[in-house]
Amino acid sequence: MKSIFLALALIATTAHAAEDTDSTPCDGIENDKQTLACAAYNKTTAEQLLKDNYQGLLERMGSIYGSDKTKLADITARLKDAQQKWEKLRDADCAVDTFPAVNGSKDYAIAQNDCLARMSDERSEFLESIGQE
Repeated sequence: MKSIFLALALIATTAHAAEDTDSTPCDGIENDKQTLACAAYNKTTAEQLLKDNYQGLLERMGSIYGSDKTKLADITARLKDAQQKWEKLRDADCAVDTFPAVNGSKDYAIAQNDCLARMSDERSEFLESIGQE
């Protein structure tokens, strides 16, 4: 099972390595402790990107619909609702993805962080694509 989590961490590392040439906790992983640190780093990085892309989407909608307050309020409410529903789906999917790892274990933390990072990256790409000209 450790090799599966290590492989997942390395896959996630590759995705984030292309974005950042600075040293990260994902450089030179040799043990479970480093794998956990890498997974946590990837989760934090992906969640920040998701937050930035969501904020960017709200700003794009403000630019597009700013002159029509009714439409802007409508799309903003829809985006908020969709994001909240996506977060619930993400959490449910990650609960399945982390099975059978035991909550509180190192294997669970690695799997959970990897799942959250992967799903956040996918959602970020989707949010970034909305409202582009």
